[in-house]
Amino acid sequence: MGLNGGPQFKFSEAISYFVRRKDQAEVDHHWEWLLYCGKPQQCGWRKDRFGVAWQIIPDALMRDMNDPDGQRAMRVQAAMMQMVRIDVAALDEAYAG
Repeated sequence: MGLNGGPQFKFSEAISYFVRRKDQAEVDHHWEWLLYCGKPQQCGWRKDRFGVAWQIIPDALMRDMNDPDGQRAMRVQAAMMQMVRIDVAALDEAYAG
């Protein structure tokens, strides 16, 4: 549920959402759904037609970025920072080194 607080409460990007999906197919489905009414941004973020930011991320990203091997996690993060739509295969490649 959303609430319009009236003119005294201005909209801000301080509120955003992230949606975890299990695989590339689910990431792509949600990404395309938001595409029809929004615009893409870096790192899996999209703004919808109201200006609300959504990050659509695969479970693999969270798993790999939390790997105890800091080098692997850093490679995955660096790869993700170059992406607009998150690409699981490219994340796997970065993870493997």
